[in-house]
Amino acid sequence: MSPAEDAALLLGIVERHLVVLRLGLGDEFPEEEWGFLAQQATEKLLKAVIVAANQAPPRSHDLDKLASAAGVAMAEALLDLQVFAVEARYEEGPFPLPASKTELLGMIEQLRQEIQGLICS
Repeated sequence: MSPAEDAALLLGIVERHLVVLRLGLGDEFPEEEWGFLAQQATEKLLKAVIVAANQAPPRSHDLDKLASAAGVAMAEALLDLQVFAVEARYEEGPFPLPASKTELLGMIEQLRQEIQGLICS
């Protein structure tokens, strides 16, 4: 596949994550699970930028490292989702979200729009 096709594949996965994040805005959806999907969506957005530039993304979940490699400035709250990549999945919590679900979803959707603009321009 071409770099653009690979990036589009990642963006498609992000869309799937966003559907679940929207459905999980209620209190009954566990924050740890919601945070994991939010972290994954953010990670894939950053990797899409790297892939679209015809580079291999680092084999890492580290959002700060990925943002640097992608050349993308990120909101601190999105970087703070890092704990959900591994620690919140395998360690005893609690692991509170760095902002409300609604605020984080808005940040991820804004980042998605910015990245789609970068990739499609």
